[in-house]
Amino acid sequence: MIIYAHTITSRLRYIADFLGKEIGGDNFFQLTDDIDTYRNSNEPKLNYSDEIIDSDVCWLSPHSLLSEQGIKRVEINCFNVDNYKAFFQTEGDFAFDIFAASFYLLSRYEEYLPHKKDIYGRYAHENSLAFREGFLQLPLINIWVKAFRSQLEAKFPGYVFNKPEPRIPFLATYDIDQAYSYKHKPFWKNAIGFLRSLAKGKVHSVKERWDVLTGKENDPFDAYRWMDQLNKKYSLATFYFFIVANAAGKYDKNISPAKKGMQDIIRQHANQYHTGIHPSWQSGDDISLIEKERRTLEKITGTKITDSRQHYIRFTLPQTFRHLITAGIKNDFSMGYGSINGFRASVASSFYWFDLEKNETTSLLLYPFCYMDANSFYEQQYSPQQAFDEMKHYYNAVTAVNGTMVSIWHNNFLGSDKLYAGWKEAYEKFIAEILDQTPSASGSTAAGVL
Repeated sequence: MIIYAHTITSRLRYIADFLGKEIGGDNFFQLTDDIDTYRNSNEPKLNYSDEIIDSDVCWLSPHSLLSEQGIKRVEINCFNVDNYKAFFQTEGDFAFDIFAASFYLLSRYEEYLPHKKDIYGRYAHENSLAFREGFLQLPLINIWVKAFRSQLEAKFPGYVFNKPEPRIPFLATYDIDQAYSYKHKPFWKNAIGFLRSLAKGKVHSVKERWDVLTGKENDPFDAYRWMDQLNKKYSLATFYFFIVANAAGKYDKNISPAKKGMQDIIRQHANQYHTGIHPSWQSGDDISLIEKERRTLEKITGTKITDSRQHYIRFTLPQTFRHLITAGIKNDFSMGYGSINGFRASVASSFYWFDLEKNETTSLLLYPFCYMDANSFYEQQYSPQQAFDEMKHYYNAVTAVNGTMVSIWHNNFLGSDKLYAGWKEAYEKFIAEILDQTPSASGSTAAGVL
């Protein structure tokens, strides 16, 4: 399909590439600012300009956002279209400018504007349009794409639209923040732990720690065999992200990567699964640590590390993503909130990060997640059954629009720690149910097919 625009900007090219791929595959939309080329084309035509050219083409009058260079506050008034929210209402054959609206959400335009931070210094989800307007729990851009494709098919009934390749409906990802609760920790840490438990009268904790350290019981955070069996039973497409900070800190409580036990568990997973770096909290203050931690993980695994997810989902645009690119990261899995579940960028498809300040498309491919166990447990204070229902909601919403549901689980939720009783059962029940419904939802690989 050929699109005519008065001016082809980097913003328009970026979003046309994304939407075109979602609608009909790579290179579906061809942009031109030459009116004669547009008129002489035999392809279906979309007029993305204020000028009405022909009546037999699809016409969409553009919002100004894609023709602008700077970053400024944008007036947004949401309205309902066929039971879903939209904004940037305009004239033409579609109720709103899907190009500009999708760009606003994908680029995270609002995160470049002055905003309130949460207690961890992150962009607070309460600031977002998706939260305020009640569509955070929906992959809205994918919903728009589905409606827009139907509109184009109705406009051009004689044209056969290629179907986009089906995606993996579910991707299992795991963050290993604390590989073990007691094992492989320095003697002094376990000694302090014993004393604190005794002071609080927690006899069970004292006994549990002693039994683990003497080999009588399994560490409560050691869920690796169970996770591995689940992954293999259902042939899940799987990623593991390990934090390998050299120094512990308030928010970095990982086992030292110098410990043989930690190296063994990393190698064990790197030999079977996609493995990525989980940049430490400290790396947010000292950017040189990202590259150092990536090299540490590469040395342990003996493989090239190009995947990442920020610890605590701590990132600031555009700085963090620029640092990741400089450190050699190709794929990042941080696009979501560490304070609530939902679609931070309103999408369930992978997309390249657009550096809004530089006004350019980058090489960093983002894989957005919509569900994290810690959000459900700590922030939303859900029960295991509520978490199961929540996961089912996201899975159903994503599969309805040919998207991918990316979830985050932590090993401590899936072990034997009594604090998380019932959670691994809820996760396994969810996996079993969705794969019983859709046997083709599994796969041994994931990168490049989301």
